[in-house]
Amino acid sequence: MAQSDDLIVLAEIGAPHGVRGELRAKVHTEDPLAIGDYGPLVDRDGRAFTVLSVRPAKNVVVMRLEGIDSREAAEALKGVALHVPRSRLPDGLLEEEEFFQSDLIGLSVRDAEGMVYGTVTAMHNFGAGDILEIKPPKGPAVMIPFSEAAVPDIDFDGGFLTIDKTAAGLDDPREKKGPGSRRRRPEKKAAGKAGRDAP
Repeated sequence: MAQSDDLIVLAEIGAPHGVRGELRAKVHTEDPLAIGDYGPLVDRDGRAFTVLSVRPAKNVVVMRLEGIDSREAAEALKGVALHVPRSRLPDGLLEEEEFFQSDLIGLSVRDAEGMVYGTVTAMHNFGAGDILEIKPPKGPAVMIPFSEAAVPDIDFDGGFLTIDKTAAGLDDPREKKGPGSRRRRPEKKAAGKAGRDAP
């Protein structure tokens, strides 16, 4: 989920829970049950939400938000990210080598040889791990896994991150694909009688 420079995503709302407005949410705080301790949370449209209650439920939490008192109201929030202003987070919250995901937005993406692949525009998580969205100098955006193998180094002072293009699944932008680069379809095998005894 993309983040602005001064907003940090603390939770992402999932499906409703029950019929009274409770909803499931994936929380990104160290203690998921402390999500209400950060004060009102806001979405990207500036709407504010106060957490009234929170309880654990497997790998998510179940929350009740002020003003959300029906399943329909909870359903309308599915997929919404809840942010908190960065200034509201306590100093010293991060340990060494930790950072906020929003710090990655705007970083240049390059490989170990210095070849530039584009700029980080967003971070997503569709359930199988964090994914960086990269906007190349030309063409559509691409996605790469945000893992140590794919992104071995981040240089915030230099304003770039270094990728392993193989682990990231990216082609070298200098390579031009010619007519012979297309993958051929496998030839169809003739229908045989494998497995049957010969007469």
